[in-house]
Order: sequence, then structure tokens, then C-alpha cells
Amino acid sequence: MSAPPPPDGPSHADGRSTRPRPAPPDSTARPARPDRWAGNGGAARPDAVDRAGLPGRLAGTVGSWRAALRIARREARRARGRTALVLTMIALPVLVLSFVAVTYDMADLTREERFVQRAGAADVELSWVAENPIHQDSWGDTNWARTGEQVTRDRPVGQAEIEALLPAGSSASRVSWWVPFEVRIGDRTRILDGRALDLTDAVARSTVRLRSGRVPTAPDEVAVSAQAAARMGVRVGGSVDAADGTRRWRVVGVVEFPDQLGEIVALTPAGLPRDGRSYDESWLVDLPGPVDAALVDRLNAHGVLVSARNPVPGARSPDGSTLYLPDPVLASNTVLVGGLGLLEVVLLVGPAFAVGVRRRRRDLALVAVAGGDPVHLRRIVLADGVVLGGLGAACGLLLGVTAALVGRSLVEEHVLGARSGGYRVFPAALAAIAAVAVLAGVLAALAPALAAARQDVVAGLAGRRTAPPHRRRWLLLGVALTVLGSGAAALGAARGDTPLILAGLVLGELGLVFCTPTLIGLLARFGPLLPPAPRIALRDASRNRSSAAPAISAVMAAVAGSVALGVYVASNDARERADWQPGMPPGRVLLLRADRDGTGPLPPLPLITERVRAELGTDAVLPVATPGCTEVRDPGAYCTVAPVLPAGRACPYDPESYQTAEARRAALDDPRCVPPVRIVSGFYLPAMVDDGTALGVLSGAPAAEVAAAAAVLRAGGVVVSDPRYVVDGRVTVRVDRSTGGSRPPVVNTVTLPGHLLRDGLPVDRLVLSPAAAARAGLRTEPVGFAVDTRSAPTAAQLDRVVTALRPLLPVSAQIERGPPRSEQRPLLLLLAAGAGVITLGAAGVATGLAAAEGRRDLSTLAAVGASPRVRRVLSLCQAGVIAVVGSALGIAAGLGSALIILTSTNRQYAQSWPTQTPYPMVVPWQTLGVLVVVPLVAMLGAGLFTRSRLTVERRLD
Repeated sequence: MSAPPPPDGPSHADGRSTRPRPAPPDSTARPARPDRWAGNGGAARPDAVDRAGLPGRLAGTVGSWRAALRIARREARRARGRTALVLTMIALPVLVLSFVAVTYDMADLTREERFVQRAGAADVELSWVAENPIHQDSWGDTNWARTGEQVTRDRPVGQAEIEALLPAGSSASRVSWWVPFEVRIGDRTRILDGRALDLTDAVARSTVRLRSGRVPTAPDEVAVSAQAAARMGVRVGGSVDAADGTRRWRVVGVVEFPDQLGEIVALTPAGLPRDGRSYDESWLVDLPGPVDAALVDRLNAHGVLVSARNPVPGARSPDGSTLYLPDPVLASNTVLVGGLGLLEVVLLVGPAFAVGVRRRRRDLALVAVAGGDPVHLRRIVLADGVVLGGLGAACGLLLGVTAALVGRSLVEEHVLGARSGGYRVFPAALAAIAAVAVLAGVLAALAPALAAARQDVVAGLAGRRTAPPHRRRWLLLGVALTVLGSGAAALGAARGDTPLILAGLVLGELGLVFCTPTLIGLLARFGPLLPPAPRIALRDASRNRSSAAPAISAVMAAVAGSVALGVYVASNDARERADWQPGMPPGRVLLLRADRDGTGPLPPLPLITERVRAELGTDAVLPVATPGCTEVRDPGAYCTVAPVLPAGRACPYDPESYQTAEARRAALDDPRCVPPVRIVSGFYLPAMVDDGTALGVLSGAPAAEVAAAAAVLRAGGVVVSDPRYVVDGRVTVRVDRSTGGSRPPVVNTVTLPGHLLRDGLPVDRLVLSPAAAARAGLRTEPVGFAVDTRSAPTAAQLDRVVTALRPLLPVSAQIERGPPRSEQRPLLLLLAAGAGVITLGAAGVATGLAAAEGRRDLSTLAAVGASPRVRRVLSLCQAGVIAVVGSALGIAAGLGSALIILTSTNRQYAQSWPTQTPYPMVVPWQTLGVLVVVPLVAMLGAGLFTRSRLTVERRLD
């Protein structure tokens, strides 16, 4: 039996006295005297003033925090494993965010950097944009006519013409910024980006970096980027052939354009195609002096736009110019998503602080015995969050900034596709990231700090663990937040308000977090029905809810987000497949002419059929034509032709009238407002000129229907696919002729014999016979060929067909291959993988902390004769409690959130007009499968990485 405490003061549990020791005889210090502020962490009395002149209360607060931070720093050095764990979980998101922030800041070019990247050493860049005088802004981004309407300049600009407007001694170099560079790579035709400029000129030469070889000087020479060289499979000294086989270029160098690091080819101005087309051109000018207002005004007077590295003098601001502010919706979404990420970090880090508080409960009890009040105890624990959050922020910022600076070139080449600006680190963003990291540490330590302030001092001194009291208010608060969040998410989905949806999800997740401790207590009641290992795991989780609940909540939040997004993405894919409507039967091929003028007769059909048969194995090649204008005098003139819907069959509701609920309900009940045709998803020809030859290939109608339609076409009629257009066997066709300029179009109507094509593709199609087109004042324009294939050709086969037909007629191939394939499967797997990583991490952290905390229980098990595998089974069960419970809650929460959002959205769609396809509820089974397997992996990992040997840490004599 231990000795009683000395009568003159309290003592530790091991018998060491805690009363103040007397000072040495030679000491000048005063003897200690009882004072109720003596144990206040060095704080002064409230009515005192410290040496720095601070009021007593402020000085006491500062002194208390100083002592708490010293204790936190000492504890961080002592518990190195827990410190490393917390630093890792805080530093990782800081590293990622700081890397993104620094990379973004370097890639966000200033005006001067953007100009230098594009124009090199040029003083100004000139673009002749108008035929009449213009005004421009100071950077050359916008321009407008000084009087009247601006007349666009389409005529080519000569060098003598541009230099006549410049001061003496100026030099100008023309650059065509984008030129289609069509080459043949194997059996395929590829179009690469081309840029035409004279690289022998010093100004143009400053816009590129020569990597190897030399610059092109002859029309048949090109320089390529490294990516383009790899794509074409050529090196310096090699050659590439034009797609039409009429030209060959020799590669003489490898260059790099700072504003385009992808596949690009540099040509000489003399090597441009002689097709009469004007490309995106401007002139890089080297001036003998500075840019002045007189020069800018003279150039603007001739319709020339001026851009420079600095604001040009004499520029004006456009009328009605507004200040561009950040998008509030985007800002709200960013804040809410960032809040979700912050909550996830807090939940992951929280268990480590909770375990740290439990392991230091005796030290905290001694602080309370020495006179510390609950405020001091809270500050000591919160100081852990400040210290570890600050250290994590420092480590993350250091690593993130270093990674951004070291990996800058890789990001430029593989992500941005352009060179960045100067080296800078975005101090404002880094300061905000560091502040959020410290805030995450403080929030993670908040719940343990509150628990430490309420702990039983006597139990803490004796080393006893006390079960946390069940507080019903947290359960009620969690239920209230969950209901409120669900309602907000449903309301946001009904209104299409993304910030409100995210706010509802955040509130719902917080509500589930508050409900998790109560759920753990309920699950622990089933412990007596289980074997010893799972019973102990449930008991530990119930006793240590401050560490188990955050870990389970972290898993739940990650899994819920993954499942909710997965359900939405899968449902959206299913909705897109339901909305998919091809314009021609899948597998059929449409070869459209791609020659420069696009007019004139097509090559003989037998020649086309022979080459198509050699590649696709079919003789069913049919000519296709569309209606066009006659006597086109203006290049901007065009014609449109469409059937006229009778007045009694048209929907009486326009887009403005259905704004009211009554109009929407009336429109939904009116059969005239439900069109029998669907909107086409891909390419199709809405109007054709045909005698029935190609109708069956492009419409997909049965042979009997095609034969009946062909008879009407041969008789000079028209064929439609919408029954509303046919009135007593006749169809009225409207032709709009635009003559160009500002004059209104000329409208003509003609009524022709009509036929309804049934059982074909439900798309709005008009087919005119050649006689009907002539009667409507239209001409027949051949546009290509339709190919009836036995099976859908591959991409390689279509490339070979296009290459084989190029000597006869350049064509492009159009084909429908069926419903669109989902491109979101990698996203679903990525979401599941992210949730799985968080699940494994949370389960591993919680299991490791529980093992460190439960060493006495393991020693007791060893003392009573438990087998060595009990520890493995116990670790497996502890990981299972975290992973299985968190994943189950997350799957349920994710499915519930997705159901609420999709149901609310579908209700909105059901009341809208025009009608929209509702979202089906599609469960991404691949994502759920991954999330079901992850808890098993976590349990297996906990069992494999746990030592079986049970050591007795102390002996009882």
C-alpha cells in the first residue's frame, strides 16, 4: 500500500511531493507564497500592467499562449510519430495547392509578357482589320468604327502598302498565324497547325527558338516543332508529302514557338498555298523610334489596329465599357468546395489530436491541479493545432514552391502548351493557403480541446479512462443540419442553383458528422453478440469516440462525395444516350466534297465506286445533292428552304409566353406542342435534292416506304418526315433568299405534291425532286456521295478511302457509329480511387492510433493467455469498424444525395416546356464495387502489417 501524502502539500501518484521547495540560503528570491494567480501560466493579475505596458488581461492571455505554444513544441518533439502523421496530412494538400498557385501565377502572363511571347522583339503588331477609320482601346483588344458600321477588310495587304503608313526606317514582317498544313502520314491524312513567317528576318526570327538545324528559306522547306516531328516521324533532313500528293516539303530545322508548344510547322511566306484565301495575318514592325499618338491615329485612320508591349498612346475606351468582376457563382462554388476539402482534412487529422489528448490527460490534470482553468487547458491543446498546422504549412509551401519551380518546363510542355512568364511565387495565395492550413490544425484540435477542458481531474491523475458522456444535443443538431442540408440541396436542384446545392451538401455532411458518435454508441450495443476481437474493437470505438468518429466521418465524406458524383455522371451519360438521335443510319458513310470552291460537277460515279469498293467492299455508292441559290452575285448571299407548318397545326406558345406556370401546363397538354421528330445529335442533311436514289441509304426507311416516296419524287413532288406538313397530299415550301448586305431577304413560297415518309429516322427532313427544286427557283448542288456499307468501317478504312479519292476529289467522311460512348468512366474510377485512398488512410491512421492507445489492453490479453493471432484479428476488426462503417454510411449518404438532387431536377423538367429528358437514376456499379472492396483491403492490410507478438509491458507483483 502506498504511503499517505505528506501533510504539508499534495503529492504525485508515485509519491513525489508537489509542494514548493525552499530556496537556497544564498538565493535572493522571495519565498513562494500562495497566490491564486501563481499557476496561471505566468499570467499577471487582471489589474496589473506588464513591463511592455500591456493591460493585465491582455498580458495574461499573451503569456498563457506563449506557455501553451512552448508546451506544444515540446510535445511535438516528444511524439514524433504522431507529429509526422499530422504534418503529412496537412502538408500534402498544402503542397498541391501551393504547386497549383505558383504554377498558375507564372502561367498568368502580364500584358508585356503576352506581347513578347507572341511578337518577340517587335515594337508593335499591326492588323489591317477595316476599310474605314476605327477607334481602338489601349491594348488593341477591341476596335470599333469611328462613324457608321465597320467595313471588314478582306483584301490581302502588301508589304509596300503597310510600310507606306510607317515612319522612315521601319521594317515590317508579315506573319500568317494559322495555316492548315495537310500531310499524309502513312495511310492517313492529318492536318497540323502551320505558321507562315520569314525567319530570315530579324523581327520574325525573335519569335522562335531554333533547337536544331536551320530556319527555312525556300518555299519547299519547313521547320517543325519537336512534337510535330514525332507525330510525322521525320527528322532534320527528312521530307513530308502533302495530303493531295502534289507537294513535298523538306524538314530543315526544329523550332519552338513560345506561345505554341504543340504540333506546329513553320513555313515560309512563299510556301503558302496559292488558293486565294487570306489567313489570320498581322505585321510585326520594328520602329526607328517610340510609338506616339500621331502614328496610332494615322494607322487607325486607315483601319489598322495597333498592339504594343505597353498601352498605346491616344487610344480610347469603348462606349458602355464595364468593369469585369469575378463570377459570384464560380467564387461561391470555389469557397464551398474548398470548405469540403478543409472539412476532410480536419476529420483526417482530428483522431491524432484526440489520441494525443488522451495520452496527456495526466499532464493536463496536473495543469488543472496547479491552478489552470478550462481556458488554459483548451489553449494547450489548441496550441498543438497551431504548431503542427504551422509546421505542416511551412513544409507544404516549401515543397510545393520547389516542385513548381523545378517542374516548370514539364508543366509547360505537357499541360499548358505554352511557356510561362517570369519566375514568381504568388505571395497572397501562399499566405492564404498557409492560413487555411493553420486553421485546419486548429479546427482539428478544437473538439479534443473542448473535451480536455471538461475532463475529470481525479480520473486524469489516476490514469483512468472515462467514457465520454452522451450528449443528445449533438444528435439533435446533426439531424437538424442533415434535414436542412437535404432541403437546401433539393431546392438548389429545383432552381438550378449550384452554390445552393453545394451548400446543402456541406450542411448535410456536417449533420452526419455530428450524428456519427451516437451511431457508434448504438453499434457498440451489439458488441456482446460478437466474438472477443470485434467486441473489443467496437468497445474501443465507443469509448474513444473523439478519435473514431472523425475517422469514420472522413471515410463517409469521401465515399459520399464519390458516390454522389458517380451517380450524377452515370445518370447524365444515360440521359445523353437517351437524347442521342442520329441524322443517318449508323454504319452508313457520307463522303462530302472538300475542294476549295465546292462547286462544279462531281467526278464520274464509276471511278468513285471503283476506289470505294477497293477499300470498303461495296458498290452501293450514290450521289447526294442539296438545293442552292441561282444567280449568286454577292459572296455573302445564301438560300434556305424549309416546309411551312400550317397555322392550325403549329404550337401556339412561343418562348416568351411559357414563362408563366399556366402557359407551361397548357403547352404540356397541347398535342400540337409535342413534335413527332427529334433534335439531331450529329451531322445530317436537313434538305436534299434526290429522285429517291439515295433516300433509302440516308433515311433508314423500309424498302416499301422508299419506293412510294421515290414515285412521288419522280412525279416532281417532295417528301417530308413530319406529318404536320402534309395537308391533303400537298406540302408548302418556303425559300428565303439573302442577297447580302443589309437588305432583307426575299421570301417565296410554292405548294407541291407531298408524301410522308414513315418508319425512317425521326428527324425533320425535306427531300425535293429536281423538278420541284427548279419550280421553287433553286438549283441542284452536288455535295458528295452516300455509301451503303455492309458493316461500319473502321477509322483506318475511312482514311484509306479519303486518301484514295483525293486525286479525284478531296472529301471528308461522315459516319454514325451508334450511341456515344461514355467518356466519364476514367472520372468514375478516379473518384472511386480517391475515396479508396482516403478510406485506407483513415482506417490505417485510426488503427495505428488505436493500437498505440490500447497497449495496456493487449498486455492484459497476453497476461490472460490470448493467442498471438489475437492482436492481428483485433487490428483487422479495428480497421473494419472504421472502413466498413464509414463506407456504408458514405454509400447511403451518396445515394441519398444523388436521389434528392436528381428527383428535384426531374420535377423541374416535368413542369418545363419545351420538355426535357429526365435524369434516370443510374448506380455506377464499378464505383460501388471499388468502394466495397476497399474496406476489405484495409482490414487485410491491418492484419498483415500488425505484429502478432503480444508483449507484457509491466508485471504486477
